[in-house]
Amino acid sequence: MKGALKELRESQINLKILKKTQHLTFADEKTTQECRELVQIFTRSIETAERNLAQK
Repeated sequence: MKGALKELRESQINLKILKKTQHLTFADEKTTQECRELVQIFTRSIETAERNLAQK
């Protein structure tokens, strides 16, 4: 999961760069939002998995 999170964060950075250079359309804003939400989901999932492993 950490590998996927790394890729999502890289994608998020690339989307921010595209937005600043005005290469994104309005429809792409949904993609940016979805990427941000996926980063949050994966971050929480990793934290939960690590916490569960530490309790064992």
